[in-house]
Amino acid sequence: MTSQLFAICFRATRPSDLARFWSGVLGWEAADGPGEDAAVLPPDGAGIRIRFLPGQEPKTGQNRAHFDLTSATPEDQRRTVTRALEYGAHHIDVGQLPEDGHVVLADPDGNEFCVIEPGNKFLADTGFIGALACDGTQEVGYFWSEALRWPLVWDQDEETAIQSPDGGTKITWGGPPVAPQTGTNRLFLELALPSGADWQAEVGRLVSLGATRSATGEGDGEGGHVLMFDPDGNEFSVQRTR
Repeated sequence: MTSQLFAICFRATRPSDLARFWSGVLGWEAADGPGEDAAVLPPDGAGIRIRFLPGQEPKTGQNRAHFDLTSATPEDQRRTVTRALEYGAHHIDVGQLPEDGHVVLADPDGNEFCVIEPGNKFLADTGFIGALACDGTQEVGYFWSEALRWPLVWDQDEETAIQSPDGGTKITWGGPPVAPQTGTNRLFLELALPSGADWQAEVGRLVSLGATRSATGEGDGEGGHVLMFDPDGNEFSVQRTR
């Protein structure tokens, strides 16, 4: 059995506060985790949860990944923007043009996200979180397609995208130029193995696809997880069981 995408994780200065923000924006249930951890849970119970973990790393430049939220109508887009602002988001300028239809915001911890205009055909079959849009190479898109066994749904001009066979949120990579990584990523993926799966074999499979294990020994399997890096150097974790 291969790893499943269990959660999209944010490192946050105040995890519970950021969980409340995203719970309010998405309309998903907030849940406390162990210690300072917090989460918001997809309404159908089968989608990808979002976890918020304590982290004090200063923000340096734009994140390598952000959410693209979808809209059904212009009024729906305005409602999402208004709701996000009421919960503590603010408008930011990342170089978008005046004629662009999407709205760029940052959450209370400074993490960028976009509210996409209605009529976006690429995100039509996804859901409210249309995409986790990442800065990354074609190679890393291929890696994650094989790692998760999610088919490529876009592969043109070195831009790639994958989506679960069950549908839902897409993960996209914009291709070159890829900005250099500056410190630890604030957003990362958490994978989990089904109970009874061969954890060491799965870690070996991911390495064979191009991942590397943490050289520091962090998450060396003690406690049931290992820290790894994808071919672009982005951190992700693999849990023994969930």
